[in-house]
Amino acid sequence: MGEQLYTIPVNDAFDAECECPLCLMARDLEKAAIEFTMGPSYMEDDNREMTDKLGFCPKHIKMMYQDKNKLGVALMLNTHMNKTIRDMKALAEKDTPGAKGFLSRKKDKSPVVSYIEQLESTCFVCQRIEPVFDRYIHTIFHMWKKDPQFRSKLESSKGFCTHHYGMLYDKGAEHLNQNQYTEFIKILNKVYFENIERVNEDVSWFIDKHDYRNKEADWKNSKDSIQRAIIKTEHTIIEE
Repeated sequence: MGEQLYTIPVNDAFDAECECPLCLMARDLEKAAIEFTMGPSYMEDDNREMTDKLGFCPKHIKMMYQDKNKLGVALMLNTHMNKTIRDMKALAEKDTPGAKGFLSRKKDKSPVVSYIEQLESTCFVCQRIEPVFDRYIHTIFHMWKKDPQFRSKLESSKGFCTHHYGMLYDKGAEHLNQNQYTEFIKILNKVYFENIERVNEDVSWFIDKHDYRNKEADWKNSKDSIQRAIIKTEHTIIEE
C-alpha cells in the first residue's frame, strides 16, 4: 500500500513532461514543507524546539521570508537566535585564546567553529524533505523493475537536470542488479544527453535570434530556453 502511495507523485511528475521530473517532485515537497513550517505548526513546542536547534539553509529562509506570515518568521528567528546566542556564549567562555598553545590550536578545531559548522549544515525544511525524496528515488527504481509502462515513460521523458542525472546514476547501483543497472544506465545516458543537447540548441538559437540578421526568423522553441536551461544545469525551476 505504501509503495502505491509513493508511485502517485512519481507518476504525476513523469506525466507532466517537464525538463526534470525529479526537480518537479523536489519543488512540490519544498512548497509543502514551507507551508507546514509557516502554518500553525510553528506555534507547537516540538516544532519550535527543532527549528531552534536546526535553523534554516539560505534557500529556505529566503522562501519563508517571501511567505505572507512575517510574524511566524520573526518568532522562529527570535527563538533560534536566543538558543544560538546562549549556546555560543557558553562555548566562547570556555574556549579562551590562552587555554591552549598556538600549535595545539592550529591542529584542534575550536568548539565555537565546530558548533557554527554544525549549525550551517542543518535545516528544518531540508530535514522534512529529504526522507520523502529518498523514498521517491527508491520508488523510481521499484517501478523501473516492475512497471513496463513507467519504464516507457522514463525512456520517452524530456530527461533530467545534471544533478538528478548524477543521483540516478549513483543510486541505480544500490537498487538494481548488474544486468538491470547496465540497461538502466544505457537508457539514462540516452535520455539525459539527447535532452540536454536539445535544450542547449534552443539556447543557441535564442542567442542567434538576437543577431540583427535573424530579426525576421522564427523563434522556434527558444523563447523559454533560458528557464529550461536553468532547470537542466542548476536543478531549479524558475516560476514566472
